[in-house]
Amino acid sequence: MTTTRFAPSPTGYIHVGNLRTALMNYLIARKAGGTFILRIDDTDPERSKEEYVDAIKQDLEWLGLHWDKVERQSDRLDRYAEAADKLREMGRFYEAFETPTELDLKRKKQLNMGKPPVYDRAALNLSDAEKDALRAERGNGVWRFKLDHERIEWNDGILGDISIDAASVSDPVLIRGDGQVLYTIASVVDDTEMGVTDVVRGSDHVTNTATQIQIIEALGGQCPRFAHHSLLTGPQGEALSKRLGTLALRDLREQGVQPMALLSLMARLGSSDPVELRSDMAELIEGFDVNRFGAAPTKFDVQDLFPLTAKHLQSLPLSDVADAVEDAGVPADLAEPFWAMARENITTLADLKGWWELCRDGAEPLIADEDREFIAEAIALLPDGPFDGETWGTWTKAVKEATGRKGKGLFMPLRKALTGMERGPEMAALLPLLQVIRARG
Repeated sequence: MTTTRFAPSPTGYIHVGNLRTALMNYLIARKAGGTFILRIDDTDPERSKEEYVDAIKQDLEWLGLHWDKVERQSDRLDRYAEAADKLREMGRFYEAFETPTELDLKRKKQLNMGKPPVYDRAALNLSDAEKDALRAERGNGVWRFKLDHERIEWNDGILGDISIDAASVSDPVLIRGDGQVLYTIASVVDDTEMGVTDVVRGSDHVTNTATQIQIIEALGGQCPRFAHHSLLTGPQGEALSKRLGTLALRDLREQGVQPMALLSLMARLGSSDPVELRSDMAELIEGFDVNRFGAAPTKFDVQDLFPLTAKHLQSLPLSDVADAVEDAGVPADLAEPFWAMARENITTLADLKGWWELCRDGAEPLIADEDREFIAEAIALLPDGPFDGETWGTWTKAVKEATGRKGKGLFMPLRKALTGMERGPEMAALLPLLQVIRARG
């Protein structure tokens, strides 16, 4: 069975970069009728916060990305300890004691010599007595996985054939000196024991994948299929990394972005398929293929979400937005005609309030001096209420016959006088909602 996972660290809010990973893994699982796991990677006790765990779940639920089960790495520390012991017994795990400053000096020396800045495995030459002395002086060392110096190869679902020389990569640290288990081994143990078959993540993890493939094989696990999606940039190709904090999903939600608009964009952005608004999750699932995504950096512009949001809102019946219409102050008996009028003229639901204020309170008329007599004559011809969808046509026909005006010279002055705007909703739909005019009728 196809099994995927989304594995956020609860050290902050989900942003659009995280969403790309979550959505791809979700769609793969759902298209195959498989399992989607939400795994909370909370092995860092200092930075992991329960409030972020709750926020992650809220954001996924808002988008409709429902998981089949939740796992937490903090509940599985014993499994990682067992894996570490197994690697030690195999001679693939060793303790190293260099300080960050010493490692930095080693890297600079290697670079000056034209060599790749790879850890030199000096710790492998330490005697037991030397290790004891270093522990006494510095505390426990870090634990590194000893890579086999051979080529690591796999066929990536997005990047194609990948081949990395393990000798060009430092032996990865899997456990810190303070005992904290790091992502590199925890993820391997979890993916193996949870039967994860497909892993999609950012292209910044390619080197991690190479080392993790060797760890998986050392522990006797089955390697999942890997795919590494491109990283997002800003609309001009600029790095998004420093702006991701302002692109948190909850911020987008606060700005009025609709879930289906966001999902429709993120499910196709960077692929060979056009970005088109989809009506529901089933459409997104049916058309998704991770192999259709490219390796080039992918431009993301938050402004692209608002036309999609507007188009999505236009398709919704009143029942889907009834709470927002009520919150805008619209009386229940006017909700249906109000929504029919307003939905073609809003970008987000927050715009409803402004349209209802226009309907309720009217607007400062925009009347040119040359139109004053015309407007006065037109208002005098306004038929008695109640008004309906036919009133505008009946009224303007009468005004045309009485004044001789037609076309733009007829309609534009009337619109500006009634709404204070040069453009907006169809006047046939808006006129019955204008409370001041209704009261006159």
